[in-house]
Amino acid sequence: MFTDSLNDILFILLMFFLITTTMANPNVVKVNNPRATKDTKAKQNIVISIDKDQNFFIGQKMVGKNSLDSVLSAEIRKWRATVDTPTVVINADTSAFYGEVFRVMRIAKKDTAKVVANVK
Repeated sequence: MFTDSLNDILFILLMFFLITTTMANPNVVKVNNPRATKDTKAKQNIVISIDKDQNFFIGQKMVGKNSLDSVLSAEIRKWRATVDTPTVVINADTSAFYGEVFRVMRIAKKDTAKVVANVK
């Protein structure tokens, strides 16, 4: 039987799936998310992550607490040039302070951006 080509095709498919799953979203900082029953999918224009040490990240760039307001507002204005309503996705660790999550939400709402809190 001619099974050599089948092995090659399976190997290529395996490599394709391995590569595409690791490149799903490179702008995410690993945080321990809480679990929920509903899954929300949104276009992720701006990703804000809050880790367990209360550090803020926009994409993978760390942002200080004092400069978060101005940096996030500037990022929203930058996205507004290409998108009518930019989406701010908040990934917060389970031990992140909810006050900080609400702070990010208030900043984004003030600049008329859509806000999605990623709670799983």
